[in-house]
Amino acid sequence: MAPTFPKPIKIIFLSILLLIKIKITYGQPNQSILVFYMQDVGKGPNATVLPIIGIKDKVWSYNTFGTIFAVDDPITLTSSPTSTQIGSAQGIITVTSQDGANVNIILSIVFNNAQYSGSTLEIQGTSRQHENLRELSVVGGTGRFRFARGFIVFETISYDASNNQSIIRLTITLETP
Repeated sequence: MAPTFPKPIKIIFLSILLLIKIKITYGQPNQSILVFYMQDVGKGPNATVLPIIGIKDKVWSYNTFGTIFAVDDPITLTSSPTSTQIGSAQGIITVTSQDGANVNIILSIVFNNAQYSGSTLEIQGTSRQHENLRELSVVGGTGRFRFARGFIVFETISYDASNNQSIIRLTITLETP
């Protein structure tokens, strides 16, 4: 003969099982990997990143502590500057280390293509700018990326010193609920 349990214990036990089932079924985040390219131009009439303020009597550069840059870089599907633009990386870069090796980045990737139109991804963190691979945090998003969390790897794949132009691959690993 099987043991019998009082009705309240059965209800509690079944409720716990139901909550575990809901967590297993609906609590798993969706992971996605997205790859885009950022077209970064630091000189000339079409510059997309410019110094906006710095320390008086110092050269405002990527290596000078205290220099703050405004960014509005096109985001494209491929590394070609003429590739389809799907959005912009808009934000601020601040040189935060005395030796100029690190910058703090606060960046919004603002999408304008059909698939992600009106959505954003919010990027934040310290970038060790002299390294080829730089990992920062994805701290949130809007629209299709609401509640997104993850990380982004910035990889410089091309640099032209004559016009201070970089092509940077963005590999974004996201978890969304």
